Amino acid sequence: MTINKKRLGDAELEIMMVLWRSSEPVTSNYILEQIQGIRKWALSTLMTSLARLGEKGFVHCDRTTRMNLYSALITENEYKAQESKTFLEKLYGNSLQNFVTSLYHNKVIDHADIKELQAYLDQLERENK
Repeated sequence: MTINKKRLGDAELEIMMVLWRSSEPVTSNYILEQIQGIRKWALSTLMTSLARLGEKGFVHCDRTTRMNLYSALITENEYKAQESKTFLEKLYGNSLQNFVTSLYHNKVIDHADIKELQAYLDQLERENK
């Protein structure tokens, strides 16, 4: 699938998380129920956000049934990959080493995390031989 270059706002991301967790298309009422603990929205606010997500190319609305059914047009992994790439490019000059160095020196990750990362990189190396 073609990656959408547009970004999601926080509220839009919360809606997309509901859609990504759903194994089938869902109604707007279902989405509203799922985000109730996070957002105190009226249905009209959610509908505005869903329309905007549709315009951005993130959500499809199936209007062939009595109830509109919403589904994601981009997978969670596709979006995460896109956002990670953008983040790495903008903040760290596309350098994974600079990113990890910043996390380590600012005590966001510790030596155990570095060991875990090294084990993962070693595994990738073995798989690619």
